[in-house]
Order: sequence, then C-alpha cells, then structure tokens
Amino acid sequence: MAEPLRVGIVSFAHPHALSYVAELRQLAGVAVRVTDPGPWRDGDDRGRALAARLGVDYADDLDDLLAWGPDAVVIASENARHRADVERAAAAGAHILCEKPLATTLDDAHAIRDAVRAAGVTLTVAYPVRFARAFGELRELHASGRLGQLLAVRGSNNGKLPGDRAWFTDEELSGGGALMDHVVHVADLVDGLAGADPVAVTAVVNSTLHDVPAGLETAGLVTVAYADGLVAAIDCSWSRPASAPTWGGLRISVAGTGGSVDVDFFGRSVQGIAADDGRAIELPYAPGTDGDLIGEFLRAARTGVQGEPDVEGGIRTVAVALAARESARSGRTVTLTRGADGRLTFTPDAGS
Repeated sequence: MAEPLRVGIVSFAHPHALSYVAELRQLAGVAVRVTDPGPWRDGDDRGRALAARLGVDYADDLDDLLAWGPDAVVIASENARHRADVERAAAAGAHILCEKPLATTLDDAHAIRDAVRAAGVTLTVAYPVRFARAFGELRELHASGRLGQLLAVRGSNNGKLPGDRAWFTDEELSGGGALMDHVVHVADLVDGLAGADPVAVTAVVNSTLHDVPAGLETAGLVTVAYADGLVAAIDCSWSRPASAPTWGGLRISVAGTGGSVDVDFFGRSVQGIAADDGRAIELPYAPGTDGDLIGEFLRAARTGVQGEPDVEGGIRTVAVALAARESARSGRTVTLTRGADGRLTFTPDAGS
C-alpha cells in the first residue's frame, strides 16, 4: 500500500485553517498533522485543544511538525509570520500552500519567492475565489475574445470585522486593516484575468467603522492601473455589521471593447426572516471553493508542477495592497516598477 501524502498545517491563526482541515480529512491517502504553539491572545480558540476537537494529530511546534517529514505544508499563521514559516517549510522540502496576503512587506514577499525557488518546491497562494466556477467561465469568455480588450474592472469585497481572531487588528501581525484583508482578493481576480504588472495605485481610506487602533483602515477605495492599460477600482471594507447573516461578499464587473460581465461570487442564497426574533437568515447554496483550492495544492505537491495562484501572482497582489496603504498614508499616487532583478518596488509620485 502506498504511503499517505503527509500534509502539515502551521497554525490555526487564519480561520480558513479549519476549512482546510475539514477538506483534507475527507481525502483518502492523506495524513494531516497540525501545530499551533502560539503565541496567541487570551480567549483565542486554538492549539492542541482545537486540534483534538477537529480530530487531527498535533505537533508541539514547527520543529516537531517538520521532523514528521511532511510532503506539503499549509501556512495559515499570522501574515507577518509567513516568511519565516515558508522558509523553514521550503528548506525541509515541503510544497506549500500559503494564506493570503503572501507577506506584509515586499522584501518578505520576494524572500519567499527566493526560498521556494532555491528549494525547488511549489507554492500556491490561498485565493479560493480563483477556483469559483463563475470565474472559470469568465476567464474562458475573455480567452475566447468575446470581451475584446479589457478596459476596466470594478470590484468590491465587503465583510465583517474579523473579530474571532484579534491579530487581524494588530498592524504588526496583519500588516494593515481592510486593505490587506480584502484588496488582495479582487487584485488576484484581476491578475488571473490579465496577468499584467500593476504600475500605479491611488487609495483613500477611513477608520470610522470600528474602534480599531490608530492607523488601521476599516474601509477604502483603491484605483489600480496596469501595464496593459487596464484600470481596476476596488471597494474594500469591514462594513458588514456583526449581526449580518453572512460574513460578506465579493463582486466584480468587467468591461471590454466587446462587452461587459457582472459576477456576484456569493450571491446565490436562500433568504428569509427568523420567526422567533426577526433576524435575517441567509443560506448560501453556491458550491464552496476551498476544496478546489486544496485539490490544486495537492496536485502540485504530488507532481511538483506549479499551478496557480503562484508566488509571482502573490507578489503582484500584495504589492497592490502595500502600495494602496502607502498612497493612503502619503496622499499621493504610488508608482510601481520592476527592476532588473525582477523585483517590484514602489515610490510615491512627487507630482501627484
């Protein structure tokens, strides 16, 4: 009998880690082990106790997990810890699925790329909406030429304040607020359609929606110009109230010389009102995408052939989010350039 594929999960920090555990446990020929040694905030439901409730083996720390010899590793730690965790997993020869955003600085994002290249392993960035059937159909429509030249994309990603994990509002760990949390998803869909470098980013933000630490944005509007002439406008926020029946939603509108398309990725649902207390009820019935993301990750781990979203896409999308934060801070448009070494950098436009 063939040995099972060993998949390690580093941290329960990101809530999607629970979904990944559920997806992996359903698969034959896959063994799962988790480590989540912290540190974490008081009251966080994490660590060995959570692993036991989920029915998965637990490793005391990352050293213990890597000593198990995983073939693949899911990095679901806090954003600022991605680089260190990826570097160690890659050095151990494991193929990697890394939560979004890839990193909290461009230096860290490029170091992640260097680490996986040096180790000869694949890295998939956790953008599950990329695997939605509607997005696949949109890409096919664009590839067929029926949309013509893409001119503009308007996207919105609005959701609740991620209050179940306090680190999301700790700038040192998260790298930012709603911009880091939500801009990257829309930027990845644009990247999946066009694949062009972002060249200029302008953003305005506010911090009025929640009681968050100073400097942490809770809503923003971001405009991105791409090297192929495409312009994207991204509405990102933590604007859904805690009482909302679902976490939020993601929509994009794509316009080209041949036509336009609107896609609501989470719009299919049954809606109603609870009889006992009048609260809104919303039951989505669109198929989930985490399973397809996990499937692509495991395919890459088994074959060693890189799939998507890859590390280059992860760099481009995090560059958009970081440039947006810099634009909001400086009040200027930020220009992005790619150097001779292949690295993206950004600088405020002195003339804007």
